[in-house]
Amino acid sequence: MLSWLGNAWRVPELRRRILFTAFILAVYRLGSWLPAPGVDAAAIENYFSGNGGSILGLLNLFSGGALSQFSLFALGIMPYVTASIIVQLMTVAVPRLAELQKEGEAGYAKINQYTRYLTVILAALQAFGYAVLFQRQDALQANAGRMTLIVVTLTTGTVLLMWLGEQITKRGIGNGISILILASILTSLPLGISAWWNGGPMERIFFPLIAISIVASVVFVQEGQRRIPIQYARRMVGRRMTTGGATYLPLRILMAGVIPVIFAAALLAFPATIAQYFPATQEFVNDHFQPGNLTYLFIEASLIILFTYFYTAVQFNPVEQADNLRKYGGYIPGIRPGPPTAQYLDRVMTRLTLPGALFLALVAIAPSLFIRFFGFSQASSGALGGTSVLIAVGVALDTMRQMESQMMMRNYEGFLK
Repeated sequence: MLSWLGNAWRVPELRRRILFTAFILAVYRLGSWLPAPGVDAAAIENYFSGNGGSILGLLNLFSGGALSQFSLFALGIMPYVTASIIVQLMTVAVPRLAELQKEGEAGYAKINQYTRYLTVILAALQAFGYAVLFQRQDALQANAGRMTLIVVTLTTGTVLLMWLGEQITKRGIGNGISILILASILTSLPLGISAWWNGGPMERIFFPLIAISIVASVVFVQEGQRRIPIQYARRMVGRRMTTGGATYLPLRILMAGVIPVIFAAALLAFPATIAQYFPATQEFVNDHFQPGNLTYLFIEASLIILFTYFYTAVQFNPVEQADNLRKYGGYIPGIRPGPPTAQYLDRVMTRLTLPGALFLALVAIAPSLFIRFFGFSQASSGALGGTSVLIAVGVALDTMRQMESQMMMRNYEGFLK
């Protein structure tokens, strides 16, 4: 590992990319500590100290602790992630977006433009909602003018983060948006280590073993795939005869990625959010819709499984895959081209998605189970599973692959064996 780091640092272009990424992350962390105008950061932080286990604690995790400070980057990059998911799902239902997706680079540029517009709208609505919520809880004192200033500031912070993420993608290492989310999650690592060290004997002994096992299982499942053999027949293209060949179609176990977990968390956030505005429902929500409650965990696991199948169906179209294979002269040995191939791919993908969906559900609810039944602390258990581990492992693997490709282009030995 040290040898490839040394080789990477000696390559001027790769060194510039690493330094540029580090500079953007430093700017991001600085903005996470700059409070919004007219905000009493101490009052907001006191409010979060009593609601760390609620959905606000999860949202604060994705903002890198900026939400508890109500800083410039309090919304984090999640409005852009939500907008991207919404636009991606709308491409299935809206024919115009589906046509743009097939137009190549120009179409994707137009879709990205729509995503940015939707990000601004979602960020403004979310900023206004947070401001009203904190004002109702006596954690924020703001008149109409100050409220407008806060909404504009937080929305601008999200737009700036969106631009910084795009700059990392273009001039840095890895996917910029994912790198920013990873940086937010890693900010809770020191607190988790401190909580583990100060925890009970069982937590101190078993926490490292459980954490390593979960990370290893996430890597194993995320990299797992079913390879469908594909055979291409010889055919005439113009005046040339193409040679047939054998290859495979990789079907990933977790084709939906971490999106189902984000969907489930966002949907389950509605009851807790509504209860903040309607005190009469507070008791019912606290009994059934707080993280760690058995009802909450059961609903969360069920939603994750449901959304995994749904988003996999959005990502993978067996009919389209079968048509593409037939168009280019490919077929699955033993399966007739056309509808039989589509039915076969659909059956394989359905069976393959089940273990991935169950694994996602288990990893997502693991922290709450350790807190409830094994007495682990809130801070340390947050690092064991859920969206944080899935995102962290996925982003780390993707970044390593990109650095591997950069090293291989310069004839250095890769480090992914």
